[in-house]
Amino acid sequence: MITRRWLAAGAGGLLAVLAVGLFPANAAAGEPAAKESPKVELVLDVSGSMRATDIDGKSRMAAAKQAFNEVLDAVPDEVQLGIRTLGANYPGDDRQVGCKDTKQLYPVGRLDRTEAKTAVATLAPTGWTPIGPALLGAADDLKGGDATRRIVLITDGEDTCAPLDPCEVARDIAAQGIHLVIDTLGLVPDAKTRNQLLCIAEATGGTYTSVQHTDELSGRVKQLVDRAATPAVKPVATEGAKSCEGAPKLGAGLYSDRETFGEHRWYRVDVRPGQELRASVSVSADRAVNNDYGVLLRASTTHGREIVRGSEAGDGRTDAISTGLRYPKRETGDEDTDADGKPVAETVCLQVSNSFAAGPSVKTTPGLPVELTVDLVDAPDDTSDVASFGLGRGWWLLAVLVLAGFLAGLVWGWISRWRVSVWRTN
Repeated sequence: MITRRWLAAGAGGLLAVLAVGLFPANAAAGEPAAKESPKVELVLDVSGSMRATDIDGKSRMAAAKQAFNEVLDAVPDEVQLGIRTLGANYPGDDRQVGCKDTKQLYPVGRLDRTEAKTAVATLAPTGWTPIGPALLGAADDLKGGDATRRIVLITDGEDTCAPLDPCEVARDIAAQGIHLVIDTLGLVPDAKTRNQLLCIAEATGGTYTSVQHTDELSGRVKQLVDRAATPAVKPVATEGAKSCEGAPKLGAGLYSDRETFGEHRWYRVDVRPGQELRASVSVSADRAVNNDYGVLLRASTTHGREIVRGSEAGDGRTDAISTGLRYPKRETGDEDTDADGKPVAETVCLQVSNSFAAGPSVKTTPGLPVELTVDLVDAPDDTSDVASFGLGRGWWLLAVLVLAGFLAGLVWGWISRWRVSVWRTN
């Protein structure tokens, strides 16, 4: 009997240990798992052109080192930071070797500021400008996990290692759907460098900044690193259909997709009585496109009757074009209910279309980046609620202006008639 009790106690203890190991206290209490720290990799151009002395009276390399020291001191503790170089090691003329010259200087992880500063201090302007290979290397450095990922590219010139076009590399990275953003900074850039860096940034939803001074460089890099620490909502990848019938059903949230030139894509949203559907869409021109384009967001019934639409047009002066719509479905008091006693929802078909066009040399794949926002809120209580007409409280201002204009016209007419009568009398 005693032996059995000891065996039972031992088995119970073993199960308890296994339970603690497999199910931590936090998980048992229903607490969410800790969020993975954001990852940032700074990619620095160390090519020979960085010797030029045109930033605040010192070389571009010296300005970059000073900015890096200031940035490293300000990196938030929760950010995993790494540093990669391009053109830092091979001083020769062999293009094939020079275009492979990219290396991770400091691994992505918890930052040791002293070690990172020491590594940066050893850099000297050396070789070529293999931006494309450096971006591929940086994307590989940041792979894995669900953390926010951002590459900050700092260069003073365009890529010298074609045909591996860095803009195409950025588009390929964006097409992978890993939500890796590339921000670019150009040190005293010329027009060709500016255009290339703009293309890289736009392909991944990043930003481009032209830099003329050291404080501008350090301030902008700090801002981008801080932005990684407080990221925006990550869109959910989805794939629209060619018709409403087979379209994915979306709830409230932010979604990403890709749409080829001139394509129509469909999505479905269930709207219950008493709810208002608010939807908006943005289509980005991440490559060279012809002027005069537009985007349409259309809501219709499953039978094809149009409910409401929103549209916007552009003429080549913007890299993203957006539009939105609102559809309030009010309660009538005689709605059918489902098994749970809730009013039966109406399926609304959302159609996203674009009229972008491009020249014959522009690739059409992957499609243009699409970002769709869907929200469901309480519908207006009164059918005469002016918010449902899209002007909100602007109707009151419009009414006041009309009334003021009417009264001003009456007063001016009375004064004019009085002046004429006085003139005739005299």
